[in-house]
Amino acid sequence: MPTLLSLLAVLFIALIIIVPLLERFAPKANAEQQAKISRWILPLVGVALVLGLIKTLLF
Repeated sequence: MPTLLSLLAVLFIALIIIVPLLERFAPKANAEQQAKISRWILPLVGVALVLGLIKTLLF
């Protein structure tokens, strides 16, 4: 149990450090790139849901 808590603590601290750095230094996407990405999000979510349902029903 202490190993799990220390691992979670390290991950949480890493997130606190990494997220602001990514927000500051990540390249900004233009509207065209955002449109391309948003076109793919809902179909991928649907595929993930179907695969999860199949996995749940078969195993």
